[in-house]
Amino acid sequence: YHPAPLSEKSPTDTFVVEISALYKLPVNYSIASGDEKGYFIIHPSNGIVRTRKTLELEDFPVNFKVRATDSSNAAIFNEAEVTVEVIDENNFPPVFPSSLLEERLPENSPATQIVQLKAQDNDTGRNGFLTYGILNAHGLKFRINETTGILYSTAPFDYEEEPTEYQVVVYAEDDGIPEKKRGYCTVVIKITD
Repeated sequence: YHPAPLSEKSPTDTFVVEISALYKLPVNYSIASGDEKGYFIIHPSNGIVRTRKTLELEDFPVNFKVRATDSSNAAIFNEAEVTVEVIDENNFPPVFPSSLLEERLPENSPATQIVQLKAQDNDTGRNGFLTYGILNAHGLKFRINETTGILYSTAPFDYEEEPTEYQVVVYAEDDGIPEKKRGYCTVVIKITD
């Protein structure tokens, strides 16, 4: 048996799987081995397995054996293996060290690197894997490397003819399950004369 993975946030008494032995007489179900930490409980007559306590991600997957025993003769039994996996939930959004940065950029600079942004995510695996993007690129005057978080200008600025300040809103997005989470940082770019 390989039931659908459970969320690490599954409450106690969550349905896991129903074990069913084909036999002409009633059988008693029990967990024979493999569930040393006592995460699961099985109903003795209907074979329904439920969670017994909060699931600790680092203990999974758990492989345990369920035994179906003839209700009138304990020497007659059979066992099946159950493998239960747990999904690591996306608990944390990405966070930038500061939500506001100020950078200066001399006018007439060719396309150039302005600043490297780095967000932190306290999740592991894909839930902590970050990509970067821009919410408002001001007519494509700015771009960001989605992997490194480096913010670039894409062309020179004219101090006299164009705005002298830009607010670029950058986001970091994780690759989380069940939903992606974002963190934001505003970079104020001042064009200098």
